[in-house]
Amino acid sequence: MIETRLTRAFGLEHPIVSAPMALASGGALAAAVSGAGGLGLIGGGYGDAEWLETAFRDAGNARVGCGFITWKLAQQPHLLDAVLAHDPAVLFLSFGDPRPFGDQIADAAVPLICQVQTIEHLDQAIEAGAKAVVAQGGEAGGHGATRGTLNFVAEAADHLTRHAPNVLLLAAGGIADGRGLAASLMLGADGVLIGTRFWATQECLAPVPMRQAGIAANGDQTIRSSLPDIARRLDWPAPFTIRTARNAFTDTWEGDPEGLRQQDELPAAYAKAFQAGDADLAPPIVGEAIGLIHDMPKAGDVVTRIATEAEALLAGAWRR
Repeated sequence: MIETRLTRAFGLEHPIVSAPMALASGGALAAAVSGAGGLGLIGGGYGDAEWLETAFRDAGNARVGCGFITWKLAQQPHLLDAVLAHDPAVLFLSFGDPRPFGDQIADAAVPLICQVQTIEHLDQAIEAGAKAVVAQGGEAGGHGATRGTLNFVAEAADHLTRHAPNVLLLAAGGIADGRGLAASLMLGADGVLIGTRFWATQECLAPVPMRQAGIAANGDQTIRSSLPDIARRLDWPAPFTIRTARNAFTDTWEGDPEGLRQQDELPAAYAKAFQAGDADLAPPIVGEAIGLIHDMPKAGDVVTRIATEAEALLAGAWRR
C-alpha cells in the first residue's frame, strides 16, 4: 500500500481521487471509488440542486466529496450551502477564483481542494485556505488550460515547498494507470486526480454509446477547443477550453467558430445528442489518456489496478 501525506490526511488506502466530472460523476461512481480505498467526488458541475440531491442519495453512506465549477457557483452560491449540509469529505473548486468561498468552507470544517492550471491560480488557492491543490495539465479531458502535466506538477511542487509546504499536491492530466501515479509521486505530488479513466467505467453516468465511442479513440484523436461550449451557449472565461474526442462536429466547425455561433438551432440539437449519447454530434469529453484505456470495468477495480501497478513500479518490480 502506498502511503503519502494525502492518504494520511484523508484516511485513504490509495492516493487516488476521482475527478468531479459534470453530469458524469454521480453518487454511485464516487461511492465506488471511496469504497475501494480512494476518494470519490460528485460532479456538481453547472449547478442543479435536484441532481446534486440525487447524487448524494445514490452515494449512500459512502464518504464522498463534491466539486463545483467555481465561476458557475458564483452565480448561484446557495448551492454551496446545500452541499455543505451533507458534510462532504471535501469541497472541490476549479475554474475561477476560490477565495470568495474559502471562509464559508472553512467555517463548515470541510477541507477545500482547489484545481489550478497556472501558478497564479495556485497562489489564489493558497490564499483561499486550500488543504490540497490539483495541478492540472492540458492533457486532461474536459475543461483546462495549456500547461503540460509533467512540468507543471514539478513546478507546483517546488512552489509549494517554498511558499506553502503544508498544502498537499495532486497531479491531473493524462493519468490513467499505475505508471501515471508512480510518475506523479516522483514529481513531488502526494497523489493523483483521475478523470477519463473513471469516465470509462460502469458507474459513470455518461451514456454507454458515448463511452464506447470514446474508448475507440486514441490520444491523437482529441482536440482542445471552445466548440462544445459555443454549441451549448456556455460562456466559459479565458483561459479555459475543453478537450474532447474529435468527431464530425469538431471537424466541421474547427476552422469556423464564428459560424458556429450563428447556428441558432444547434444548442437544442446538441443537448439532445449529448443526452442520447450521439457521439457524431456531441463529442465524448475525454483527455489524451483515452489512448491508454481499452475497457469499461467497475470503478473500484480501476482503483485497485492503478494502485497495484504503481506499487510494483515503485518497488522496482517492473522492468521492460
